[in-house]
Amino acid sequence: MADAFSGSSEIAIQRVLDVEVRKNTPEEKLDELYQIKRTCEFIREHAFGKVALQFPDELLVDSVAVAEQIERTSQTKTYILGDTSYGSCCVDEVAAEHIGADCIVHFGAACLSPTRRLPVAYVFEERRLDVETCAASFRDLHPDTQTRVVLLYDVSYHHAVEDLLARLALEYPNLVASELVVEGERCLVHGREQNGAPRLSEDSQVVCQFGRRFSVEPGTSLTDYRMFFVGQEGATLRNFMMAWNRCSFCSFDPVSLMGRAESVNVNRALMKRYYAIERAKDAGVVGILVGTLGVAEYLAVIQQLKEAIRRAGKRSYVFAVGKPNVPKLANFPEIDVFVLVACPENSLLDSGEFFKPVVTPFEMEVACNRKRAWSEEYVTDFRHLLPGGRSHVPLVADDEGEDDETDVSLITGALRSQNLSSGPAEPSYGSSVVLRNQTLTVANTNTAASFLAGRSWQGLEQKLGETAVVKAVEGRRGIAIAYEEEGISSTKDAGNIPVFPPH
Repeated sequence: MADAFSGSSEIAIQRVLDVEVRKNTPEEKLDELYQIKRTCEFIREHAFGKVALQFPDELLVDSVAVAEQIERTSQTKTYILGDTSYGSCCVDEVAAEHIGADCIVHFGAACLSPTRRLPVAYVFEERRLDVETCAASFRDLHPDTQTRVVLLYDVSYHHAVEDLLARLALEYPNLVASELVVEGERCLVHGREQNGAPRLSEDSQVVCQFGRRFSVEPGTSLTDYRMFFVGQEGATLRNFMMAWNRCSFCSFDPVSLMGRAESVNVNRALMKRYYAIERAKDAGVVGILVGTLGVAEYLAVIQQLKEAIRRAGKRSYVFAVGKPNVPKLANFPEIDVFVLVACPENSLLDSGEFFKPVVTPFEMEVACNRKRAWSEEYVTDFRHLLPGGRSHVPLVADDEGEDDETDVSLITGALRSQNLSSGPAEPSYGSSVVLRNQTLTVANTNTAASFLAGRSWQGLEQKLGETAVVKAVEGRRGIAIAYEEEGISSTKDAGNIPVFPPH
Protein backbone atom coordinates (compact mmCIF):
# COMPACT_ATOMS: atom_id res chain seq x y z
CA MET A 1 0.00 0.00 0.00
CA ALA A 2 1.34 3.44 -0.93
CA ASP A 3 0.33 6.63 0.91
CA ALA A 4 0.89 9.92 -0.90
CA PHE A 5 0.36 13.52 0.25
CA SER A 6 -0.47 12.43 3.79
CA GLY A 7 -0.50 14.79 6.74
CA SER A 8 0.03 14.16 10.42
CA SER A 9 -3.50 13.03 11.16
CA GLU A 10 -5.16 11.93 7.92
CA ILE A 11 -4.37 10.38 4.56
CA ALA A 12 -5.25 12.42 1.49
CA ILE A 13 -4.67 9.73 -1.13
CA GLN A 14 -4.52 5.98 -0.58
CA ARG A 15 -3.63 3.65 -3.42
CA VAL A 16 -3.29 -0.12 -3.34
CA LEU A 17 -0.74 -1.60 -5.72
CA ASP A 18 -1.17 -5.26 -6.61
CA VAL A 19 2.19 -6.63 -7.71
CA GLU A 20 2.31 -10.27 -8.76
CA VAL A 21 5.63 -11.74 -7.74
CA ARG A 22 6.53 -14.94 -9.54
CA LYS A 23 8.38 -17.49 -7.45
CA ASN A 24 11.53 -19.22 -8.61
CA THR A 25 11.02 -22.53 -10.35
CA PRO A 26 12.36 -25.50 -8.34
CA GLU A 27 15.73 -26.66 -9.62
CA GLU A 28 14.47 -30.14 -10.45
CA LYS A 29 11.88 -28.65 -12.86
CA LEU A 30 14.18 -26.22 -14.67
CA ASP A 31 15.25 -28.73 -17.31
CA GLU A 32 11.66 -29.67 -18.13
CA LEU A 33 10.43 -26.09 -18.31
CA TYR A 34 13.40 -24.56 -20.16
CA GLN A 35 14.56 -27.61 -22.19
CA ILE A 36 18.11 -27.18 -20.95
CA LYS A 37 19.41 -30.51 -22.31
CA ARG A 38 18.11 -29.91 -25.83
CA THR A 39 19.45 -26.37 -25.78
CA CYS A 40 22.88 -27.53 -24.67
CA GLU A 41 22.95 -30.15 -27.43
CA PHE A 42 22.21 -27.41 -29.97
CA ILE A 43 25.05 -25.28 -28.53
CA ARG A 44 27.61 -28.10 -28.46
CA GLU A 45 26.70 -29.33 -31.95
CA HIS A 46 27.53 -25.94 -33.48
CA ALA A 47 30.37 -25.14 -31.04
CA PHE A 48 29.00 -21.76 -29.97
CA GLY A 49 31.39 -19.94 -27.63
CA LYS A 50 29.14 -17.10 -26.45
CA VAL A 51 25.40 -17.55 -26.03
CA ALA A 52 22.86 -14.81 -25.32
CA LEU A 53 19.85 -15.89 -23.25
CA GLN A 54 16.83 -13.66 -23.86
CA PHE A 55 14.12 -13.75 -21.17
CA PRO A 56 10.83 -11.85 -20.97
CA ASP A 57 10.13 -9.97 -17.76
CA GLU A 58 7.96 -12.71 -16.25
CA LEU A 59 10.74 -15.34 -16.59
CA LEU A 60 13.67 -13.28 -15.32
CA VAL A 61 13.39 -14.86 -11.87
CA ASP A 62 14.82 -18.10 -13.31
CA SER A 63 17.39 -16.51 -15.61
CA VAL A 64 20.42 -16.88 -13.32
CA ALA A 65 19.68 -20.52 -12.49
CA VAL A 66 19.12 -21.39 -16.16
CA ALA A 67 22.32 -19.60 -17.22
CA GLU A 68 24.35 -21.47 -14.60
CA GLN A 69 23.05 -24.86 -15.71
CA ILE A 70 23.68 -24.12 -19.40
CA GLU A 71 27.23 -22.96 -18.65
CA ARG A 72 27.90 -26.02 -16.51
CA THR A 73 26.48 -28.48 -19.06
CA SER A 74 27.68 -27.01 -22.37
CA GLN A 75 30.92 -25.39 -21.15
CA THR A 76 30.08 -22.09 -22.85
CA LYS A 77 29.80 -18.47 -21.74
CA THR A 78 26.26 -17.13 -21.35
CA TYR A 79 24.88 -13.61 -21.14
CA ILE A 80 21.38 -12.72 -19.93
CA LEU A 81 19.32 -10.29 -22.03
CA GLY A 82 16.53 -9.10 -19.78
CA ASP A 83 15.55 -5.66 -21.04
CA THR A 84 14.69 -5.62 -24.74
CA SER A 85 14.36 -2.28 -26.50
CA TYR A 86 11.28 -3.49 -28.38
CA GLY A 87 8.77 -6.29 -27.97
CA SER A 88 9.96 -9.29 -25.99
CA CYS A 89 8.38 -11.59 -28.58
CA CYS A 90 11.07 -10.56 -31.12
CA VAL A 91 14.64 -11.81 -31.05
CA ASP A 92 16.94 -9.01 -29.83
CA GLU A 93 19.84 -9.52 -32.23
CA VAL A 94 21.26 -6.04 -31.67
CA ALA A 95 21.76 -6.58 -27.92
CA ALA A 96 23.30 -9.99 -28.63
CA GLU A 97 25.76 -8.47 -31.10
CA HIS A 98 26.86 -5.94 -28.49
CA ILE A 99 28.39 -8.79 -26.49
CA GLY A 100 29.62 -10.67 -29.55
CA ALA A 101 27.27 -13.63 -29.07
CA ASP A 102 27.40 -16.54 -31.50
CA CYS A 103 23.72 -17.47 -31.05
CA ILE A 104 20.58 -16.53 -29.13
CA VAL A 105 18.31 -18.69 -27.00
CA HIS A 106 14.88 -17.04 -26.86
CA PHE A 107 12.66 -18.09 -23.96
CA GLY A 108 8.91 -17.58 -23.60
CA ALA A 109 6.32 -16.29 -26.05
CA ALA A 110 7.60 -15.56 -29.55
CA CYS A 111 6.17 -14.08 -32.75
CA LEU A 112 8.52 -16.31 -34.80
CA SER A 113 9.49 -13.45 -37.10
CA PRO A 114 12.45 -14.36 -39.34
CA THR A 115 15.93 -13.17 -38.42
CA ARG A 116 19.05 -12.92 -40.52
CA ARG A 117 22.11 -12.26 -38.33
CA LEU A 118 22.41 -14.99 -35.70
CA PRO A 119 21.22 -18.57 -35.18
CA VAL A 120 18.28 -18.78 -32.79
CA ALA A 121 16.95 -21.50 -30.50
CA TYR A 122 13.34 -21.02 -29.34
CA VAL A 123 12.26 -22.42 -25.98
CA PHE A 124 8.55 -21.91 -25.38
CA GLU A 125 6.95 -21.70 -21.98
CA GLU A 126 4.77 -24.79 -21.58
CA ARG A 127 1.53 -23.58 -20.03
CA ARG A 128 -1.11 -25.96 -18.78
CA LEU A 129 -3.97 -26.86 -21.12
CA ASP A 130 -7.05 -28.82 -20.07
CA VAL A 131 -7.24 -30.92 -23.22
CA GLU A 132 -10.56 -32.56 -22.39
CA THR A 133 -12.30 -29.22 -21.76
CA CYS A 134 -10.75 -27.75 -24.87
CA ALA A 135 -11.96 -30.67 -26.99
CA ALA A 136 -15.47 -30.31 -25.54
CA SER A 137 -15.49 -26.61 -26.35
CA PHE A 138 -14.37 -27.40 -29.90
CA ARG A 139 -17.30 -29.80 -30.34
CA ASP A 140 -19.78 -27.23 -29.03
CA LEU A 141 -18.52 -24.55 -31.44
CA HIS A 142 -18.40 -26.95 -34.41
CA PRO A 143 -21.43 -29.27 -34.22
CA ASP A 144 -21.02 -30.31 -37.87
CA THR A 145 -18.23 -32.89 -37.93
CA GLN A 146 -17.62 -32.27 -41.65
CA THR A 147 -16.65 -28.64 -41.09
CA ARG A 148 -13.23 -27.67 -42.40
CA VAL A 149 -11.26 -26.26 -39.47
CA VAL A 150 -7.67 -25.07 -39.07
CA LEU A 151 -6.27 -25.51 -35.58
CA LEU A 152 -4.09 -22.56 -34.52
CA TYR A 153 -2.50 -22.11 -31.12
CA ASP A 154 -0.24 -19.93 -29.07
CA VAL A 155 3.32 -21.21 -28.91
CA SER A 156 2.94 -21.79 -25.17
CA TYR A 157 0.49 -24.66 -25.88
CA HIS A 158 2.51 -26.34 -28.61
CA HIS A 159 3.26 -29.29 -26.33
CA ALA A 160 -0.43 -30.23 -25.97
CA VAL A 161 -1.49 -30.09 -29.62
CA GLU A 162 -0.83 -33.76 -30.38
CA ASP A 163 -2.98 -34.84 -27.44
CA LEU A 164 -5.78 -32.51 -28.59
CA LEU A 165 -5.61 -33.87 -32.15
CA ALA A 166 -5.80 -37.41 -30.87
CA ARG A 167 -9.19 -36.63 -29.33
CA LEU A 168 -10.64 -34.80 -32.35
CA ALA A 169 -9.07 -36.27 -35.50
CA LEU A 170 -11.37 -39.29 -35.74
CA GLU A 171 -14.52 -37.20 -35.27
CA TYR A 172 -13.44 -34.35 -37.59
CA PRO A 173 -11.81 -35.72 -40.78
CA ASN A 174 -11.38 -32.20 -42.20
CA LEU A 175 -9.47 -30.85 -39.20
CA VAL A 176 -6.07 -29.43 -40.13
CA ALA A 177 -3.44 -28.65 -37.50
CA SER A 178 -0.78 -26.00 -38.09
CA GLU A 179 2.87 -26.57 -37.28
CA LEU A 180 5.47 -24.08 -36.12
CA VAL A 181 8.16 -23.10 -38.62
CA VAL A 182 10.81 -20.40 -38.54
CA GLU A 183 12.85 -18.96 -41.37
CA GLY A 184 16.57 -18.87 -40.66
CA GLU A 185 19.88 -20.53 -41.39
CA ARG A 186 19.92 -22.47 -38.11
CA CYS A 187 16.85 -22.45 -35.89
CA LEU A 188 15.83 -24.78 -33.10
CA VAL A 189 12.08 -24.87 -32.53
CA HIS A 190 10.78 -27.02 -29.67
CA GLY A 191 13.75 -29.34 -29.89
CA ARG A 192 13.73 -29.73 -33.69
CA GLU A 193 16.32 -27.98 -35.83
CA GLN A 194 15.30 -26.34 -39.10
CA ASN A 195 17.81 -25.50 -41.80
CA GLY A 196 16.85 -22.88 -44.33
CA ALA A 197 13.56 -21.16 -45.02
CA PRO A 198 10.40 -23.22 -45.52
CA ARG A 199 9.25 -23.31 -49.13
CA LEU A 200 5.71 -22.90 -50.34
CA SER A 201 4.23 -25.66 -52.44
CA GLU A 202 3.98 -24.93 -56.16
CA ASP A 203 0.28 -25.83 -56.17
CA SER A 204 -0.25 -22.96 -53.67
CA GLN A 205 -2.16 -25.27 -51.32
CA VAL A 206 0.30 -24.73 -48.48
CA VAL A 207 -0.14 -21.67 -46.27
CA CYS A 208 3.03 -20.52 -44.53
CA GLN A 209 2.65 -17.32 -42.53
CA PHE A 210 3.38 -15.92 -39.05
CA GLY A 211 5.58 -18.89 -38.17
CA ARG A 212 2.73 -21.34 -38.91
CA ARG A 213 2.36 -23.75 -41.78
CA PHE A 214 -0.62 -25.85 -42.81
CA SER A 215 -2.11 -27.21 -46.00
CA VAL A 216 -5.62 -27.03 -47.42
CA GLU A 217 -7.31 -29.61 -49.60
CA PRO A 218 -6.90 -29.30 -53.39
CA GLY A 219 -9.80 -27.44 -54.93
CA THR A 220 -10.46 -25.42 -51.77
CA SER A 221 -9.23 -22.06 -50.55
CA LEU A 222 -8.50 -20.65 -47.14
CA THR A 223 -11.90 -18.94 -47.02
CA ASP A 224 -13.54 -22.39 -46.99
CA TYR A 225 -12.03 -23.06 -43.57
CA ARG A 226 -12.88 -21.92 -40.08
CA MET A 227 -10.16 -21.06 -37.56
CA PHE A 228 -9.96 -22.42 -34.02
CA PHE A 229 -7.36 -20.72 -31.83
CA VAL A 230 -6.08 -22.12 -28.53
CA GLY A 231 -4.75 -19.32 -26.35
CA GLN A 232 -5.68 -16.15 -24.56
CA GLU A 233 -6.95 -13.04 -26.25
CA GLY A 234 -4.02 -10.85 -27.26
CA ALA A 235 -1.67 -9.76 -30.01
CA THR A 236 -1.35 -13.22 -31.59
CA LEU A 237 -5.07 -13.78 -32.01
CA ARG A 238 -5.63 -10.20 -33.17
CA ASN A 239 -2.94 -10.61 -35.82
CA PHE A 240 -4.50 -13.82 -37.14
CA MET A 241 -7.98 -12.32 -37.28
CA MET A 242 -6.86 -9.20 -39.15
CA ALA A 243 -4.76 -11.08 -41.69
CA TRP A 244 -7.33 -13.84 -42.31
CA ASN A 245 -10.37 -11.59 -41.86
CA ARG A 246 -12.51 -13.52 -44.36
CA CYS A 247 -12.44 -16.61 -42.14
CA SER A 248 -14.64 -17.04 -39.10
CA PHE A 249 -12.74 -17.45 -35.84
CA CYS A 250 -13.41 -19.28 -32.62
CA SER A 251 -11.10 -19.45 -29.64
CA PHE A 252 -10.58 -21.30 -26.40
CA ASP A 253 -9.06 -19.53 -23.41
CA PRO A 254 -7.03 -22.07 -21.37
CA VAL A 255 -7.13 -19.81 -18.29
CA SER A 256 -10.88 -19.17 -18.09
CA LEU A 257 -11.71 -22.51 -19.81
CA MET A 258 -14.21 -20.70 -22.04
CA GLY A 259 -14.71 -20.98 -25.79
CA ARG A 260 -16.37 -18.33 -27.92
CA ALA A 261 -16.86 -17.06 -31.48
CA GLU A 262 -14.56 -14.14 -32.33
CA SER A 263 -15.59 -13.13 -35.85
CA VAL A 264 -17.94 -10.32 -34.76
CA ASN A 265 -15.10 -7.99 -33.71
CA VAL A 266 -13.24 -8.04 -37.03
CA ASN A 267 -15.47 -5.59 -38.90
CA ARG A 268 -15.31 -3.07 -36.07
CA ALA A 269 -11.52 -3.34 -36.00
CA LEU A 270 -11.27 -2.90 -39.77
CA MET A 271 -13.41 0.24 -39.60
CA LYS A 272 -11.05 1.70 -37.03
CA ARG A 273 -8.09 0.91 -39.24
CA TYR A 274 -9.77 2.54 -42.25
CA TYR A 275 -10.33 5.69 -40.21
CA ALA A 276 -6.59 5.72 -39.48
CA ILE A 277 -5.92 5.43 -43.23
CA GLU A 278 -8.07 8.50 -43.87
CA ARG A 279 -6.04 10.37 -41.25
CA ALA A 280 -2.87 9.25 -43.03
CA LYS A 281 -4.19 10.57 -46.35
CA ASP A 282 -4.78 13.97 -44.78
CA ALA A 283 -1.35 14.03 -43.13
CA GLY A 284 1.39 16.31 -44.41
CA VAL A 285 4.22 15.18 -42.10
CA VAL A 286 4.73 11.47 -41.36
CA GLY A 287 6.89 9.94 -38.63
CA ILE A 288 8.32 6.47 -39.31
CA LEU A 289 8.75 4.63 -36.01
CA VAL A 290 11.42 1.94 -35.98
CA GLY A 291 9.78 -0.73 -33.86
CA THR A 292 12.25 -3.54 -34.50
CA LEU A 293 15.93 -4.02 -35.20
CA GLY A 294 15.79 -7.78 -35.54
CA VAL A 295 13.05 -8.69 -38.03
CA ALA A 296 14.52 -9.38 -41.44
CA GLU A 297 14.25 -6.66 -44.14
CA TYR A 298 13.03 -3.92 -41.81
CA LEU A 299 15.46 -1.46 -43.43
CA ALA A 300 14.07 -2.26 -46.88
CA VAL A 301 10.49 -1.50 -45.87
CA ILE A 302 11.58 1.77 -44.21
CA GLN A 303 13.20 2.87 -47.48
CA GLN A 304 10.09 1.85 -49.42
CA LEU A 305 7.88 3.83 -47.04
CA LYS A 306 10.06 6.92 -47.38
CA GLU A 307 9.80 6.74 -51.16
CA ALA A 308 6.03 6.19 -51.10
CA ILE A 309 5.55 9.13 -48.73
CA ARG A 310 7.75 11.37 -50.88
CA ARG A 311 5.86 10.56 -54.07
CA ALA A 312 2.59 11.33 -52.30
CA GLY A 313 3.82 14.87 -51.60
CA LYS A 314 4.34 14.29 -47.88
CA ARG A 315 7.41 14.59 -45.70
CA SER A 316 8.80 11.82 -43.52
CA TYR A 317 11.11 11.60 -40.52
CA VAL A 318 12.51 8.42 -38.99
CA PHE A 319 12.36 7.93 -35.21
CA ALA A 320 14.02 5.21 -33.11
CA VAL A 321 12.34 5.56 -29.71
CA GLY A 322 12.22 1.93 -28.56
CA LYS A 323 8.81 0.83 -27.32
CA PRO A 324 6.36 3.57 -28.38
CA ASN A 325 4.14 5.08 -25.70
CA VAL A 326 2.04 8.21 -25.30
CA PRO A 327 4.66 10.47 -23.61
CA LYS A 328 7.33 9.61 -26.17
CA LEU A 329 5.23 10.39 -29.22
CA ALA A 330 3.73 13.49 -27.59
CA ASN A 331 7.17 15.09 -27.88
CA PHE A 332 6.63 15.44 -31.63
CA PRO A 333 3.44 17.48 -32.10
CA GLU A 334 4.53 18.50 -35.60
CA ILE A 335 3.96 14.91 -36.82
CA ASP A 336 0.48 14.34 -38.24
CA VAL A 337 0.59 10.54 -38.29
CA PHE A 338 3.05 7.83 -37.29
CA VAL A 339 3.73 4.55 -39.12
CA LEU A 340 5.12 1.73 -36.97
CA VAL A 341 7.56 -0.75 -38.52
CA ALA A 342 7.46 -3.78 -36.24
CA CYS A 343 6.69 -7.48 -36.22
CA PRO A 344 3.13 -8.50 -37.20
CA GLU A 345 2.02 -8.87 -33.58
CA ASN A 346 3.35 -5.50 -32.41
CA SER A 347 2.47 -3.44 -35.49
CA LEU A 348 -1.28 -3.44 -34.74
CA LEU A 349 -0.99 -0.81 -32.04
CA ASP A 350 -4.20 0.55 -30.54
CA SER A 351 -3.58 4.29 -30.91
CA GLY A 352 -6.74 5.41 -29.10
CA GLU A 353 -4.73 6.97 -26.27
CA PHE A 354 -2.17 8.60 -28.54
CA PHE A 355 -2.48 12.20 -29.66
CA LYS A 356 -1.76 11.23 -33.26
CA PRO A 357 -2.75 8.02 -35.12
CA VAL A 358 -0.27 5.15 -35.41
CA VAL A 359 -0.73 3.10 -38.61
CA THR A 360 0.93 0.04 -40.11
CA PRO A 361 3.14 0.01 -43.24
CA PHE A 362 0.27 -1.52 -45.22
CA GLU A 363 -2.12 1.25 -44.17
CA MET A 364 0.46 3.88 -45.06
CA GLU A 365 0.82 2.39 -48.51
CA VAL A 366 -2.94 2.46 -48.99
CA ALA A 367 -2.83 6.16 -48.12
CA CYS A 368 0.13 6.99 -50.39
CA ASN A 369 0.12 4.51 -53.27
CA ARG A 370 -2.71 5.16 -55.71
CA LYS A 371 -2.28 1.70 -57.20
CA ARG A 372 -3.06 0.01 -53.89
CA ALA A 373 -6.73 -0.01 -52.96
CA TRP A 374 -8.46 -0.80 -49.69
CA SER A 375 -9.95 -4.27 -50.12
CA GLU A 376 -10.67 -7.42 -48.17
CA GLU A 377 -6.95 -8.14 -48.01
CA TYR A 378 -5.19 -6.84 -44.91
CA VAL A 379 -1.43 -7.26 -44.61
CA THR A 380 0.21 -7.28 -41.19
CA ASP A 381 3.61 -8.68 -42.26
CA PHE A 382 5.52 -5.83 -43.90
CA ARG A 383 7.77 -8.26 -45.79
CA HIS A 384 4.86 -9.10 -48.08
CA LEU A 385 4.82 -5.47 -49.25
CA LEU A 386 8.38 -5.60 -50.59
CA PRO A 387 9.30 -6.51 -54.19
CA GLY A 388 8.82 -10.25 -54.58
CA GLY A 389 6.26 -10.39 -51.77
CA ARG A 390 2.80 -11.82 -52.30
CA SER A 391 1.15 -8.41 -51.70
CA HIS A 392 3.66 -6.12 -53.42
CA VAL A 393 2.21 -3.27 -55.50
CA PRO A 394 4.69 -1.07 -57.41
CA LEU A 395 4.71 2.61 -56.53
CA VAL A 396 3.52 5.28 -58.94
CA ALA A 397 6.51 6.46 -60.97
CA ASP A 398 7.54 10.10 -60.88
CA ASP A 399 6.69 10.57 -64.57
CA GLU A 400 3.15 9.32 -63.89
CA GLY A 401 2.46 12.15 -61.46
CA GLU A 402 1.32 14.56 -64.18
CA ASP A 403 -2.17 13.11 -64.20
CA ASP A 404 -2.81 14.09 -60.61
CA GLU A 405 -6.07 12.94 -59.09
CA THR A 406 -7.95 14.60 -56.28
CA ASP A 407 -10.50 13.24 -53.88
CA VAL A 408 -12.45 14.44 -50.88
CA SER A 409 -11.33 13.81 -47.34
CA LEU A 410 -13.91 11.81 -45.41
CA ILE A 411 -12.78 13.55 -42.20
CA THR A 412 -12.44 17.23 -43.12
CA GLY A 413 -14.51 17.31 -46.30
CA ALA A 414 -11.77 19.23 -48.13
CA LEU A 415 -10.20 18.42 -51.46
CA ARG A 416 -6.82 16.73 -51.28
CA SER A 417 -4.23 15.59 -53.78
CA GLN A 418 -2.08 12.50 -53.56
CA ASN A 419 0.78 14.03 -55.52
CA LEU A 420 1.42 17.59 -54.38
CA SER A 421 5.09 17.38 -55.18
CA SER A 422 6.97 14.65 -57.00
CA GLY A 423 10.33 15.70 -55.61
CA PRO A 424 11.74 16.39 -52.16
CA ALA A 425 11.13 20.11 -52.21
CA GLU A 426 13.11 22.08 -49.66
CA PRO A 427 11.45 24.87 -47.68
CA SER A 428 12.22 28.42 -48.69
CA TYR A 429 12.05 30.94 -45.89
CA GLY A 430 11.24 34.56 -46.65
CA SER A 431 10.21 33.89 -50.25
CA SER A 432 7.10 35.28 -51.91
CA VAL A 433 6.90 32.31 -54.27
CA VAL A 434 4.50 29.61 -53.11
CA LEU A 435 3.86 26.14 -54.42
CA ARG A 436 0.44 25.44 -55.91
CA ASN A 437 -1.02 22.10 -56.85
CA GLN A 438 -3.45 21.35 -59.65
CA THR A 439 -6.44 22.02 -57.39
CA LEU A 440 -5.31 25.71 -57.36
CA THR A 441 -4.82 25.64 -53.59
CA VAL A 442 -1.62 26.57 -51.87
CA ALA A 443 0.38 23.44 -51.08
CA ASN A 444 1.53 22.80 -47.53
CA THR A 445 5.27 23.49 -47.27
CA ASN A 446 5.48 23.31 -43.47
CA THR A 447 8.20 21.01 -42.21
CA ALA A 448 9.22 19.73 -38.82
CA ALA A 449 12.19 22.11 -38.92
CA SER A 450 9.98 25.18 -39.39
CA PHE A 451 7.65 23.93 -36.68
CA LEU A 452 10.58 23.54 -34.30
CA ALA A 453 11.83 27.03 -35.14
CA GLY A 454 8.50 28.47 -34.01
CA ARG A 455 8.61 26.84 -30.58
CA SER A 456 9.33 28.92 -27.50
CA TRP A 457 11.38 26.03 -26.10
CA GLN A 458 13.40 23.92 -28.53
CA GLY A 459 14.94 21.41 -26.18
CA LEU A 460 18.41 21.16 -24.71
CA GLU A 461 21.03 22.87 -26.86
CA GLN A 462 24.77 23.14 -26.32
CA LYS A 463 25.08 26.85 -27.25
CA LEU A 464 28.85 26.61 -27.33
CA GLY A 465 30.52 29.91 -26.40
CA GLU A 466 27.23 31.53 -25.35
CA THR A 467 26.91 30.13 -21.83
CA ALA A 468 29.19 31.58 -19.16
CA VAL A 469 31.29 29.16 -17.14
CA VAL A 470 30.45 29.31 -13.41
CA LYS A 471 31.18 27.20 -10.38
CA ALA A 472 28.66 24.57 -9.31
CA VAL A 473 26.34 25.76 -6.56
CA GLU A 474 24.02 23.87 -4.23
CA GLY A 475 20.47 23.69 -5.53
CA ARG A 476 17.15 23.79 -3.72
CA ARG A 477 15.90 20.95 -1.54
CA GLY A 478 12.47 19.47 -1.06
CA ILE A 479 9.56 19.02 -3.43
CA ALA A 480 8.51 21.50 -6.08
CA ILE A 481 5.37 22.56 -4.21
CA ALA A 482 7.31 23.59 -1.07
CA TYR A 483 11.10 23.86 -1.12
CA GLU A 484 12.85 23.96 2.24
CA GLU A 485 14.31 27.45 1.86
CA GLU A 486 10.92 28.93 0.93
CA GLY A 487 9.32 28.07 4.26
CA ILE A 488 5.67 28.47 5.24
CA SER A 489 4.40 31.89 6.22
CA SER A 490 1.55 30.82 8.47
CA THR A 491 -0.25 27.84 9.89
CA LYS A 492 -3.29 28.73 7.82
CA ASP A 493 -1.33 28.40 4.59
CA ALA A 494 0.28 25.18 5.77
CA GLY A 495 -3.08 23.51 6.20
CA ASN A 496 -3.72 23.59 2.47
CA ILE A 497 -0.33 22.22 1.45
CA PRO A 498 0.00 18.43 1.39
CA VAL A 499 3.43 17.21 2.47
CA PHE A 500 5.08 13.83 2.60
CA PRO A 501 5.46 12.22 6.04
CA PRO A 502 9.03 11.95 7.39
CA HIS A 503 10.76 8.62 6.96
